[in-house]
Formats: sequence, C-alpha cells, structure tokens
Amino acid sequence: MQRVSKFEVRVREIEINTDGRGLRIGIVLSRFNSDIGDGLLSACKAELSKLGVADENITVATVPGALETPLVLHHMADSQQYDALIALGAIIRGETYHFEVVANESARGISEVQLNTGIPVANAVLTTEDDDQALARMSIKGAEAAAVAIEMVNLLRAL
Repeated sequence: MQRVSKFEVRVREIEINTDGRGLRIGIVLSRFNSDIGDGLLSACKAELSKLGVADENITVATVPGALETPLVLHHMADSQQYDALIALGAIIRGETYHFEVVANESARGISEVQLNTGIPVANAVLTTEDDDQALARMSIKGAEAAAVAIEMVNLLRAL
C-alpha cells in the first residue's frame, strides 16, 4: 500500500482525447486561393472521418476571402449547432501591404470568435510567402485543424 503524505498533492491530468464520434463540426472555407483551400478541405474532412466524425455532422460554408471568415464563424457559433469550428484558407504574400492587413485581421477575428463564444475554433488559414509554401503545408495543416478542433471540444468538456 502506497502512502500519501498530507503534503503530497494529487495532480489531475486530463488525457488527450481525439475521439470525434457524435461531434458536430462547422468549417468555413475561404475561396480565395481556391486550389490551396480545396487541399486544406480535403485533408481536413479525411482526418475528421478518421477521428470518427460522421459526414452528416460536418457542415462546410464558403466565403469569398479570409476577412469574411470570422463573421460566418461567429454566426455558426451563435447557432449552437456546432461543437467546434474550423477556419480554412490561404493568404499568400503579394507585393503590397495588404497581406499583413488581411493576415492580421483574419487571425484576430478568428481568435475573437472562440473567446467570445466559448466554441473552439481551429485556425488553418495559412499565411505564406508563396504558392509553394502553401502547397507544402495544406495537407498537414488541414488534418491538424481537424484534430485540434476535436481535441479542444473534448478538453473543454473534461474541465
């Protein structure tokens, strides 16, 4: 029999849980840089399926660009129809300052949605220097976003 001193603290550690069975997932996909977006979406849906999310529990809404993403995410979160949300898209650097504005405002808006609503939002809106970087990351980041969304739902439920 192991003795526990009165000063020893028993730490509760929450296990990582990526079981997506029964979860409802909303995805917002930016159509700008559509080839990258399509690759992100394909990888994301494949990972959601692998983690147990049923196809009928996945809703995909498309928006023109990354700046429109937070508004639709917020609307989906407010609907209380989704356990988690995922933002997908690509912002690729051009020759103007516009890249920084879009990247920063999109990321800020996406973060605000989850903080203001309590619904986890996985952000896989890529910000890259060129198309090659985006192409190299799309499959990995799309799949990672799916796993992050599911893990965060389960973590919040366990807390």
